[in-house]
Amino acid sequence: MFKFLKTLAALAAMLIPLALAGQAAATPTRFTVEVRGKGPDVVLIPGLASSRAVWDDTAKRLEGRYRLHIIQVNGFAGQTPGPNASGPVVAPLIEEIDAYIRDQKLDHPAVIGHSMGGYSALALAAAHPGDVGKVMVVDALPFFSVLFGPGVTVAQVEPQATAFKAQMLAMSKAQFDAGQPQVMARLAKTPAAQALAAQWAIASDRQVMAQATYDIMTSDLRPQLAAITVPVTVVYARDPVMGEGRVDALYKENYAALPGVKLQAIDGGFHFIMLDQPDAFAAAVEAFLK
Repeated sequence: MFKFLKTLAALAAMLIPLALAGQAAATPTRFTVEVRGKGPDVVLIPGLASSRAVWDDTAKRLEGRYRLHIIQVNGFAGQTPGPNASGPVVAPLIEEIDAYIRDQKLDHPAVIGHSMGGYSALALAAAHPGDVGKVMVVDALPFFSVLFGPGVTVAQVEPQATAFKAQMLAMSKAQFDAGQPQVMARLAKTPAAQALAAQWAIASDRQVMAQATYDIMTSDLRPQLAAITVPVTVVYARDPVMGEGRVDALYKENYAALPGVKLQAIDGGFHFIMLDQPDAFAAAVEAFLK
């Protein structure tokens, strides 16, 4: 019997490492990650139809002191769509980012997200507060569609979101490409930033872009804000052409239910704040990470 038990112990010693190897971290399928630098972990999530290159200036400033996990959403900016080519994009993306944080054993990383990435970071904090240290939302609202009217609901905006998705998919490539410089002129202030953002959008997969837009238009995080326990900083663009008081009021009202939220306006830029005002944005990031 003793020999038998010794044999079982030896067998277990052989099999347990094999079993653990079978539980190795899964490779993300909805995004890729570029890891740079050393130090506390920071996850950076770009926005709709954007490249991870939107974080280039931020990464250069931080990589000497932080380990950066710079996400590229599949299907955006020339990347192969993978599973994002069918069905919802944003909700599965958020879950896979959380799986990445857990699989890589990141210790309560700071998460910074722009636009759709900002919404994703906020949703991550709401759904998985134990996996996130703190969140910076960059120029994003908990419900995008309030821009259509302060009292709008998901049910009311769903037909519009469906129609917008269909319209985007029905455009010819020539029509879509020609319209992007005009779109980006409203989202970035400097000509260089406009050209870069337009280039990323033109290179994006149209199906992924249209579905992600639909997802964001029909997703309302406001009912979950009061339960979020993770510290959240919201940085938003403010410029005279937007109506500065109106922008301040919009963010104050829509984040009112979030306990302890820090709201910070950055003047002189549009939606792509990090491209329009890199120094001011970098200062905001440094203050957030302290």
